Amino acid sequence: MLMRSDPFREFDRLAQQVFGPARPGTMAMDAYRSGDDFVVHFDLPGVDPETIDLDVERNVLNIRAERKSPAPEGAEMIAAERPTGAFTRQLFLGDTLDTDRIDASYEDGVLTLRIPVAEQAKPRKIQIAGGNRRRQLTG
Repeated sequence: MLMRSDPFREFDRLAQQVFGPARPGTMAMDAYRSGDDFVVHFDLPGVDPETIDLDVERNVLNIRAERKSPAPEGAEMIAAERPTGAFTRQLFLGDTLDTDRIDASYEDGVLTLRIPVAEQAKPRKIQIAGGNRRRQLTG
């Protein structure tokens, strides 16, 4: 077994044991619009899909997931650098998104959400009547 000593890593490890993690578990995120969908990717490597919980309340999307330690109970940990525990994130969704039709999938440690744009928020043509001719305006 190869072990490398890093005094700063040891200091961080000791500080975490005494004071707890520096920040609560977070999940990295990418978001973009693709056609009529907003797509959001969350990095959740090593998370059991059964622990992922999604809910929407008043246009706030709550994401919760949990990663458990792979070591069996009572095992002596030699190195524990991968974060474990609960990971949470909130997204505030605009009124232009259809929160009733969110599609979620989890593959290769990435949670992907597809949130469609609401029909009433999509661009549409409006006919204007007046005089002898009709015009179309984009609204």
